[in-house]
Amino acid sequence: MRRQDWIRLTILLGMILGITALHYLTATQEVFFHDIYRRLYYIPIVLGGLWFNLRGGIAAAIGISVLYAPHVVFQWGHHPTTDVEQYLEILLYNIIGFLTGFLSQRELTQKLRYQRTAQHLEESYGKLREQADLILEIEEQLRRADRLSALGELSAGMAHEIRNPLGSIRGTAEILRDGIDPADKRYEFSQILIKEVDRLNRVVQEFLEFARPASPERGVVSVNEALREVLTLTAQQALKAAVEVHFEAEEIPRLAGNQEQLKQAFLNLVLNALQAMPGGGVLSVRTHCEAKLATIEFTDTGQGIPAENLQRIFNPFFTTRRDGTGLGLAITHRIIQGHGGRIQAQSRLGEGTRFLIHIPID
Repeated sequence: MRRQDWIRLTILLGMILGITALHYLTATQEVFFHDIYRRLYYIPIVLGGLWFNLRGGIAAAIGISVLYAPHVVFQWGHHPTTDVEQYLEILLYNIIGFLTGFLSQRELTQKLRYQRTAQHLEESYGKLREQADLILEIEEQLRRADRLSALGELSAGMAHEIRNPLGSIRGTAEILRDGIDPADKRYEFSQILIKEVDRLNRVVQEFLEFARPASPERGVVSVNEALREVLTLTAQQALKAAVEVHFEAEEIPRLAGNQEQLKQAFLNLVLNALQAMPGGGVLSVRTHCEAKLATIEFTDTGQGIPAENLQRIFNPFFTTRRDGTGLGLAITHRIIQGHGGRIQAQSRLGEGTRFLIHIPID
């Protein structure tokens, strides 16, 4: 029983015992006072019904009847002419106690019913919101899939046509460089030419990777092992960028997938995080598993992403860096989606960015 109920029970008992004591301590000749005391009994009866519902009203009425009945018999014996209304008063106590408790109980039942209905409505509203959000997310994925499909066909055709001339240009540039004295200024120009050709070749390679269908070959993937390999591969870059890397790995069952593709997705996210912290910072990578869902978190303390760009970062060719192609996160999104998972981004300007990857465990 709650503390509040104990206090109410104490008040009721105190009132009942106090009124009963007044009856027994007041001379029977003081009929006027006894009439007042009899009416005072209705207060604890009504309060008992209001506070403790049907049980409280009946219990208070019965308790008062038991305590008051001996006094009625005692007073009746001294005053044979006393009206029978005192016995009827006892009956009325029980009727009032029952009615008050019944009405209070009925009100409480209706209140609980309304609360349950409100709770069900709130749960239904929450489910509808989740379904609406899911529909919007699916629509966005379909639109993105259409764009990716069109871009894939375009990229595949362009990439094959561009790579061969690039190879010839690079070979010619190397021949010219080898024939120039390193002290000659033209030697530096040839170096720049080769460097830019290599950059274009990397862009073309990204196009091809983006346009190439996901490999049907699937095996057993260890997420933690793939992450360790990626972090080892990028350790030197993190050191140069003055970025402190924290890796917290919980036990995750092996899942079906392509480990090399997942490593590529993780690598893109790590490189993005390092580029977002040019002045140094902290990159936290964490894995955990819940309800047959593997979750990988990448959290950096970088510059953050503006809210207006947050919904566009997975679109191909969207980038805020001058030397970026805008395909890294698009490829990552495609890989995660190909594994039946999803990726989310959360960011605040000046505070950093967090990427959440959820992949189902078969």
